Amino acid sequence: MSQIDASKHNSDQLYKIRHSAEHVLTHAMTRLYGPDKFFMAMGPATDDGYYFDFETLNDFKISEEDFPKIEAEMAKIIKENLPILRQEISQDEAKKLFKDNPYKMEWLNSIADKGEIISIYKTGQDFTDLCAGPHVEKTSEIKAFKLLSIAGAYWHGDEKNKMLTRIYGTAFESQESLNKYLEMLEEAQKRDHRKLGKELGLFTFSELIGSGLPLYTPKGASIRLAVNNYVESVQIKQGYTQVWTPQIAKAKLFQISGHYDKYKDSMFRVVSNFSDEEFFLKPMNCPQHTQIYAAAPHSYRDLPLRYADFAMLYRDEKPGELNGLARVRAFSQDDCHIFCTEDQVDQEIDVALKMTKEIMDTFGLKYKYRLSTRDPQHPEKYLGDPATWDRVEKWAVDIMKRNKIEYFDGPGEAAFYAPKMDLIATDALGREWQLSTVQIDFVMPERFGLEYTAADGTKKRPIMIHRAIIGSPERFMMIMLEHFAGAFPLWLSPVGAKIIPITDTQHDYANKILTKLKEQGIRAELDDRSEKMQAKIRDAQMEKIPYMLIIGGREVESNSVSVRQRDGQDLGALPFDEFLAKVKDQINTKSLNLIK
Repeated sequence: MSQIDASKHNSDQLYKIRHSAEHVLTHAMTRLYGPDKFFMAMGPATDDGYYFDFETLNDFKISEEDFPKIEAEMAKIIKENLPILRQEISQDEAKKLFKDNPYKMEWLNSIADKGEIISIYKTGQDFTDLCAGPHVEKTSEIKAFKLLSIAGAYWHGDEKNKMLTRIYGTAFESQESLNKYLEMLEEAQKRDHRKLGKELGLFTFSELIGSGLPLYTPKGASIRLAVNNYVESVQIKQGYTQVWTPQIAKAKLFQISGHYDKYKDSMFRVVSNFSDEEFFLKPMNCPQHTQIYAAAPHSYRDLPLRYADFAMLYRDEKPGELNGLARVRAFSQDDCHIFCTEDQVDQEIDVALKMTKEIMDTFGLKYKYRLSTRDPQHPEKYLGDPATWDRVEKWAVDIMKRNKIEYFDGPGEAAFYAPKMDLIATDALGREWQLSTVQIDFVMPERFGLEYTAADGTKKRPIMIHRAIIGSPERFMMIMLEHFAGAFPLWLSPVGAKIIPITDTQHDYANKILTKLKEQGIRAELDDRSEKMQAKIRDAQMEKIPYMLIIGGREVESNSVSVRQRDGQDLGALPFDEFLAKVKDQINTKSLNLIK
């Protein structure tokens, strides 16, 4: 069962409240409809609340219209102040208790295979569920809750399994916190990148191409390119050089790197008509970059080598987990791998952290760092010497402290080959997204036998630093689309200015303005439709275009433009050269604001 990151909240109490609210939900449904109407499957707490999956039986159905009745029963259970008690039981006892529920029986077999303790939680006298916990002690500790939506969900997220019904809900420590969250949800619906992407014509999907494989229109591609070009302009100043690698590779490459054993089920297999060799679409760039390094001998004088790569990557995500641009099967990364000596690591990471700060500041994002380390309960998940892991995890802490970076711990969030320093950005709605990462990797150079000649003539292993700043430009576009509610700053906007002549007699002048803007690299369009001016302005505002340049007879005579902004502000007439200078400055400085 998935769990929320408790560090995102004030304390573990919120996790307990949400987990307990899910039990109250299932308890209420059992009271209302009886245990023979559905099978309880699973119901974890999540980052935003909780959900409950169940299989309906004998034509029984639940819709959002039933939520008020279910919520009323939940409120009754909470008011009864029922104790929620944990009890450890044997495998035989558990199988007798849940013998009629195939989902609980599957969980019990899984628990037995892992050798874990079996625990149940009882709510009052009439409800029991298989659960690892934790929970609050009494139902009255749930102060505020709300059922949110209902959807279909495959068991274990696998489309080969049965489709279950999923109810989403949330719970908080106070009604005030719940109200703020519901307001955020309402605003998030308005900013949904799938809705905005369609309205603004940025990207689309096709059943003929496949789910999770986005197609970017000229407008969407311009945003993607602007983001990539900006990142490249920052990192090229620090000596990063771009490489390009194939989108397929032999299975052996991923077997050596370790990805084959860890991620084979999430990789697309490629079949050749002329070879029996096993190939895969690449899910990450790092193994390929080791082969660029290995293609020539290297001396300590050559290092560091910084390989940047924006090539496409592919991962076979489950259909039920795909979500617009947030979770796709085809994406790229602003990836970089630095091969360096051990005494160069600190400086290289300091530069990477500085670049990251510059780029996050440009987009106006607040952020914090997570130190992603091993899961101490599952050492088998990781490659390499445990002593090296201990050393690198401590090294990462020292780097954070030296750079005066506040961070929180993320046990179990490490990559299988290295701990990570992960940046968690906060958008305009207070939601958190993992973006950049920095990793000090001793494992990959060892597995691929990478070497350089040291000053004393001996052969040594380079250190491999993995670094990304925005992560996936596609996912970053999604975050920015929702962060700015589609109203991108001028330098990112697919169309920066819409030229609107009042009558046909201004078309020649309007075309001259269009040409001059394009010559200066400013994306602009001319609206010469036979529509009323106010309709054209309204359409441009709906497209969230930063500037509308209204051109009438006076503007032609004075070589000016009448400027209106997408927020409705009318700046009046400005000499065209003055307007041009202002917007060029906005673009050059990557300003987040329009003309003051």
